[in-house]
Amino acid sequence: MPNQPETSTEAGDVVLRDEDGAIEAGFVARVTSAIEAEDADALRHLVGDLHEADVGDLIEALDPDLRPRLIALLGADFDFTALVEVDDAVREEILEELAPEAVAEGVRDLDSDDAVYILEDLPKDEQDEILEQLPSLDRRALERSLQYPENSAGRRMQSEYVAVPPSWTVGHTIDFLRDNEELPERFFEIHVVDADYKLLGAVALDTLLRTRRPTPVAELMDAGRRRVHATDDLEEVARLFERYNLIAAPVVDDGDRLVGVVTVDDVVDVIEEEAEKDIKALGGVGGDEELSDSVWTIARGRFNWLLVNLATAFLASSVLGLFEGELEKMVALAVLAPIVASQGGNAATQTMTVAVRALATRELHDGNAARIVLREVLVGVVNGLAFAVITGVAAAAWFRTVDLGVVIGLAMICNLVAAALGGILVPLVVERFRLDPAVSSGVFVTTITDVVGFFSFLGIASLWFGLK
Repeated sequence: MPNQPETSTEAGDVVLRDEDGAIEAGFVARVTSAIEAEDADALRHLVGDLHEADVGDLIEALDPDLRPRLIALLGADFDFTALVEVDDAVREEILEELAPEAVAEGVRDLDSDDAVYILEDLPKDEQDEILEQLPSLDRRALERSLQYPENSAGRRMQSEYVAVPPSWTVGHTIDFLRDNEELPERFFEIHVVDADYKLLGAVALDTLLRTRRPTPVAELMDAGRRRVHATDDLEEVARLFERYNLIAAPVVDDGDRLVGVVTVDDVVDVIEEEAEKDIKALGGVGGDEELSDSVWTIARGRFNWLLVNLATAFLASSVLGLFEGELEKMVALAVLAPIVASQGGNAATQTMTVAVRALATRELHDGNAARIVLREVLVGVVNGLAFAVITGVAAAAWFRTVDLGVVIGLAMICNLVAAALGGILVPLVVERFRLDPAVSSGVFVTTITDVVGFFSFLGIASLWFGLK
């Protein structure tokens, strides 16, 4: 039996997602019809029970002018958590169309980390207008999170957590959890704090439930509980979670006071975002570019790196100008030169991709850099010899001269070794200057392989054939 498409709901004979996981066009059409007819009941029937991630995908599938209307028709039944799941550009467009009162009402019941995620990209005056309409406790918590640096743990932390004094017993703590109606929606441990809210340790929920009631939590707590500072970079927090297999981590301020909790679901989002930024940066694309961006926004974002690439292309072509006379005497050189440069560029991109990712994950550092550089050079030598034979035989057969095969083979070895060195050394140097190697490396590495490829091939050919 074929696999059935994964769905979260069905509306008549229309399923939510197709077999590839995309939102079904038929379902989008049903929702569109309900919005255009302003049929709130039909819309609630179709959308009301969807997971927020499904609602986010549905919003992106709708025409832009229908998105605010969907939220308005659903009213209190719309879960604003869905706006965390959409592209930044889509979310900003929607928030621009909604009244501050509607946004304030929507974020009121969200976890603080989701509320901050929605509010952080709004202009300061709009943030203030929305925050003023929230209860004072909620407002102060969000204002505090918004004051932390962008991409810091303080921005992504949940301000909702469970903390108890060390004098409480297990029984007292469990009774507190049962009777308190304002607990976080999900939590994994109990934090132990002193009278000044300084973090003393934490007790895992499973440990708490396995221990007899009279036991003080101070005897159970892990005093060495790994914690993160509110100003720590999210990439460092993600590495901490990955290294120690954490599910959650307490967040403390400069005075070591507990101010929030970072959970693994937020860390997964961080890892995905950083990986996406690195992939885009390697292609010369801005990390904040989204599929929903306008033509002008995308073109403007890509223009600068294309301009830099154009300048470096002229630099590489100027090498050909140095051998203009040789190229006129031997047309085969003009035909084969791009092959050497192209093969070097591809090899350099392979090395650079591995190097940039290793630098991002801290696997490549001063302690092992020399060994990794030597390894990449040896890889360049091995592949250079292999492709020297392949291209040499092909060139000799094509132009019916063995000498030309020898020349391109020697040039191939030179350029693949240069590609290996450039692919590993350029990211290391860029990192040394505290720049982002994912953004800056590609254009320099490509230039190196083009220049070395052209110069080595045409230089060796000039010497070999006595061209002047």
